[in-house]
Amino acid sequence: MRLIVFLIGFLPLAALAQEKAGRTCRLLMLGDRGSIPAPLYLHDGTTAREVEVPRMNLSAPYEMPPGALTLRLLPAMPVEGQPVNPAAPSGAVGESIGSFYLLVTADPSNKTVPVRMQVIDASADKFKNGQMLWYNLTANDVFGQVGKQQVAIKGRSRVITDPPASAAEDYNVNLSYRIAGNPAVYPVCETRWIHDPQARSVLFIINEGGSPIPRVLAFPDNPGNAKQPAGKNP
Repeated sequence: MRLIVFLIGFLPLAALAQEKAGRTCRLLMLGDRGSIPAPLYLHDGTTAREVEVPRMNLSAPYEMPPGALTLRLLPAMPVEGQPVNPAAPSGAVGESIGSFYLLVTADPSNKTVPVRMQVIDASADKFKNGQMLWYNLTANDVFGQVGKQQVAIKGRSRVITDPPASAAEDYNVNLSYRIAGNPAVYPVCETRWIHDPQARSVLFIINEGGSPIPRVLAFPDNPGNAKQPAGKNP
């Protein structure tokens, strides 16, 4: 089993400052790139820019305009004065959403750009420093002990959990999973992770390579560090 994990009241002051400074977007691709072209260009309804769409990494943060947006990924810069191709993959960002992640996955059915986009709300008032945002993209329930927290992430669900530790320290992790319709419990991992109180962590639970054992991928995001590097997953 291969497990890759990289974890490096009141709104936290750093996160509040970041939200006031402006909305940002970080992109992430899960799975194989396949025939997905590079570079890609993110159009926010008004302007387009070349963006990095790293595989199994978070990109650097990109400043985004306020208000409701319709995002599109394009294979080339749009021609000035010409409408953007409506067949390009798109994602809606609500006016109330602050910073966000843009999850990109392969979609061979889209002949313009073979990807699908999913907007993940990472507003600082909803997802705070030290917390963990779990996205279970499998049909299996995953549960167990993560530091001082008991976690339970149902299949095809999203949940935010409180910080697993009180300080910058390592902590125990013991995760298991259950297949729908089967009461048996199977192990995912038993290990130790490191907590960074200044960073929030977004985690994806995926199936890979036909294995029934869920794989956990985790990425740190420090909203208070405007010059933070791209996330890393070896």
